[in-house]
Amino acid sequence: RNSILTTISFSKLRTMSHPNRTGNAQDDNTIDDAFALKEKMVVDTIRCLSMDAVQKANSGHPGTPMAMAPVAYTIWSKFLKFDPTAPIWPNRDRFVLSMGHASMLIYSTLHMAGVKEVSNNYHTGDRESVTMDDLKTFRQLHSRCAGHPEYHWTSGVETTTGPLGNGLATSVGMAIASKWLGATYNKPGFELFNFNTYALAGDGCFQEGVSAEAASLAGHLQLDNLVWIWDNNHISIEGNTDWSFTEDVATRFVAYGWNITRVTDANDLPKLQHAFKVAQKENNRPTLVVVDSHIAWGAPTKQDTHGAHGAPLGEEEIAGTKKFYGLPPDKTFYVPDGAYEHFREQMAANGGAARKEWEAMFAKYKEAYPDLASQIELMNARKMPSDWEAALPSYPADPKGMATRISNGKIMQSVAEACPYFLGGSADLAPSTKTRLEDAKFGDFMPPSTGWGDWSGRNFHFGI
Repeated sequence: RNSILTTISFSKLRTMSHPNRTGNAQDDNTIDDAFALKEKMVVDTIRCLSMDAVQKANSGHPGTPMAMAPVAYTIWSKFLKFDPTAPIWPNRDRFVLSMGHASMLIYSTLHMAGVKEVSNNYHTGDRESVTMDDLKTFRQLHSRCAGHPEYHWTSGVETTTGPLGNGLATSVGMAIASKWLGATYNKPGFELFNFNTYALAGDGCFQEGVSAEAASLAGHLQLDNLVWIWDNNHISIEGNTDWSFTEDVATRFVAYGWNITRVTDANDLPKLQHAFKVAQKENNRPTLVVVDSHIAWGAPTKQDTHGAHGAPLGEEEIAGTKKFYGLPPDKTFYVPDGAYEHFREQMAANGGAARKEWEAMFAKYKEAYPDLASQIELMNARKMPSDWEAALPSYPADPKGMATRISNGKIMQSVAEACPYFLGGSADLAPSTKTRLEDAKFGDFMPPSTGWGDWSGRNFHFGI
């Protein structure tokens, strides 16, 4: 389960220790460096907001957000090309919380980041996607903070995640989209599309069959723009995961063709950064980052127990946890001075700057490639080309008729001609279902190194 075939050498750096370690835990938890102290403040605020929301709702999963707050903070502040003021700009990096039961992690992060709300007509407004009041109505009817994250309901949530493993599978599609868009629309001097996808998952996600199929496909397709993070905390609702899950996950992923890295302490921010930098440098392989963590980290009696998985911690336990973090134990939904600014300034310097550069580049792209730019704008607006129906075949009434798979296949060829971003595939059944786009110009979506196609192909091959 825990063997790692690809290893990384890390220097000894300051970490945030857990209270069960030997020595003075509170001393270990104190960081002198001013910037590191601010980082810890934001991480602990995400933890406390999550605890408080679950406690107020009297329902939810507090332990995982407490363990994974350092991971979410590191990705969002240091690596994610995501602008909270423009949360749907096309080349943003995608973050997927596959373990949707830990939804307070994404809600607290969205709140701290100040992500703006996007309307149903894709207009970005001034209201924050997740306000403090939204956090206080977690799991209540009509709340923006539903029990599990829901796409198109809470801006900043890239896909709905409830069934475990579903988010991992969807993240593979996002990585595929980045490759296809880049191969189809990037031109010399105009690298419009190169976004990465990060998916955070737990033990349950890796036990689901859908994640195995998705991982196999991602490795086969050499999706080096995909990073999965495994919260390896050994705890499920029933108890220790060793009761039901003892396979060597890392070795399985090596067999899939993945790069594997490991961080042995979820609280070690420098090591987390190093792991994600390694992932960014990877060519031809997706990356799995195994992060060893402690569920409900810092809780006096419930850390590393299944009691912290799917139920509120209780007011006394929360107070003790906040005291360990160094935050006021008697305050709820508390955000220390400077926490918002520290997080949001980093995101503005990273994703905000990247978004502005992209928009300036796209303006020049429109002048150089107006037809291609128009296609991109139509896709962003979720629209088809205006004349796509003109060439559709018509079929007169016929006593015998035509098999629907044959007529559908003919219609698909017409749609593909009219809509350059119409693409797809079938589960190894294209000759039978007539779903292959037949003209040679449509090609096959494959890593160029295979010789079977390239990233711009419009026919996908999923296997069975």
